[in-house]
Amino acid sequence: MCGIAGILDLTGHNAVRPEIVRQMTKNLIHRGPDGEGTFTDGPLGFGFQRLAIIDLATGDQPMSSACQNGRYVIIFNGEIYNFPELRRTLEQKGHPFATKSDTEVILHLFEDKQEKCLDDLIGMFALAIWDKKERRLFVARDRLGKKPLYYGVFNGQFVFGSEIKALAKHPDFQAEIDPKALDLYLTYQAVPTPLTIYKNVRRLPPASFLWIDAAKGPGEPVPYWRLNYTPKFSGNVEEAKERLLGILETVTRGRLISDVPLGAFLSGGIDSSAVVAMMARASSSPVKTFTIGFNEKNFSEAEYGRMVAEQYGCDHTEFTVQSNMLEALPKILWHYDQPFADPSAVPSYYVARETRRAVTVALNGDGGDEAFGGYLRYSGDHLNMVINQWLPAGLSRPIFKTLGHLPANLAKPLNYLRRFGQALENDVYETNYRLFCYFDLAQKRELYSAEWLNRISQPIGREHLDRLSQNGNASHPLDKIFAADYRGYLPDCLLVKMDIASMANSLEARSPFLDHRLAEFAASLPVEWKIKGLTTKWILKTALEEKKILPPAITRRRKMGFGAPVGRWLKEDFKDFTRSTILNPKAINRGYFKKEAVERLITEHQTGKENHDYRLWALLCLELWHQIFIDKTLKPSDTLTTAK
Repeated sequence: MCGIAGILDLTGHNAVRPEIVRQMTKNLIHRGPDGEGTFTDGPLGFGFQRLAIIDLATGDQPMSSACQNGRYVIIFNGEIYNFPELRRTLEQKGHPFATKSDTEVILHLFEDKQEKCLDDLIGMFALAIWDKKERRLFVARDRLGKKPLYYGVFNGQFVFGSEIKALAKHPDFQAEIDPKALDLYLTYQAVPTPLTIYKNVRRLPPASFLWIDAAKGPGEPVPYWRLNYTPKFSGNVEEAKERLLGILETVTRGRLISDVPLGAFLSGGIDSSAVVAMMARASSSPVKTFTIGFNEKNFSEAEYGRMVAEQYGCDHTEFTVQSNMLEALPKILWHYDQPFADPSAVPSYYVARETRRAVTVALNGDGGDEAFGGYLRYSGDHLNMVINQWLPAGLSRPIFKTLGHLPANLAKPLNYLRRFGQALENDVYETNYRLFCYFDLAQKRELYSAEWLNRISQPIGREHLDRLSQNGNASHPLDKIFAADYRGYLPDCLLVKMDIASMANSLEARSPFLDHRLAEFAASLPVEWKIKGLTTKWILKTALEEKKILPPAITRRRKMGFGAPVGRWLKEDFKDFTRSTILNPKAINRGYFKKEAVERLITEHQTGKENHDYRLWALLCLELWHQIFIDKTLKPSDTLTTAK
């Protein structure tokens, strides 16, 4: 695991200066504090920061191939879990090895297969390979987008890196905001691929590669894999349960290879609990587990994490988030590079920090919800389909409209009904969009200033989600929604959150549910085995319960999600700070929003008239991002105050 960066001069006139590459990788030292390396070859420069996990003695990078006079040079961020098997095959074919690393395995595979080598790799990766002979650069990302890669062309130079902050160290980087990206951020809580908040920077999509010729420049990203939702599993449901658990055990075991201490995040939810159970079955010593909780019971799953840890005799650590931990928000937002509005970024950062005190690698449950239909909004989507199948729109829509006009200050279950009512007046795709988005199209038009509306021309609504759902071969509406989340929400938000939170603390995070073999199997299962009535993840829950892997207290409880009490933070602990930050003259003068619209959101939320927690959090994070990266008036080392 590491941070990578590089430059390829496309003008044919300039040799890359090593000191520029070193400046870029210096900004990634948190991703790899154990070592560094630089390689230059005329127009090409590679930089590397290493977090040593496997082959501690000989796994340094950049690494040159042992054959063909060192024709290929690689920098690689990630882990290849099947590298021992691949190595044995390559050795049988006569390939010589000088190290015990997975990095060298990729080099030899590339010698044989070029970009087709990606089909053989099981794991998470972002990599770059320089072909000295052909003067071409090859970059690629893993299938599901665990490891990031950003790139841009600055004044005739192709520049790339694990984080935008590496690219920002290039002397020709320009911090020009992309209006379309900012508009999408306010809807989807993160900037979606391939866009970034900057006009001249792009993110390579998951499951894609890109060739860059030193004489011709970059081509277009080429996809090499996609999730297939047809054909469906041909066996019965009991056979599917057996196979599901078998695959989960296999992919979890494969992620236990490490030359450094290893543990797991344990939220107490289904997915992380299942991973810990599989780890315990494969381990001869107690699994080190780490749980983070809140004083607010509605947000804390600590007791359930404790329950699973006790069942499997884990070496368990609990940590509680206090509201004053929000004071580190400038540092957390600095790590994200772009505006990022998932509130669970805060507890994710802290659980990664505490976990790193004991281990260097931690497994987690990311990907289980997309695979098996775990989100509460999927229940709403399913309910929409069932009701619209049995009730005429003339009867169902007035009912939903009544629910949608329930007061906003009701108890949490009634608030769910209110949101469902507002969403269920529409088709299943509109329902999913409304349950998912922060600001919908109408709310953005109400928020934006006339100047900003004119500049962006047309705010973007659900068409982004529609495009993602159609980009595949799914036919069932819920499969299309699952596919959209695999291509959007998962890699653009959840995996960014985990990558940044873990690597900010020099911690490697591994996700068994994101093994492409498990994802492919889950995609082959009928929707009816995933969602039954309002029960999500039915097949996974029943398989774990029937085999007594997890108790009913875990499998049958209501999903909480890994959230944070952001509504209370904005209403109480950081009440004055929220108002003064979002409404400060410089923020309003940026020209994005109407002052009166922002004031209304704050007042309605802080008086309890409406719940605008996620919307205000998005506006707060956006303004703090401007202060950190555009104005440079807020430093990562600065803290927020909790004065009421």
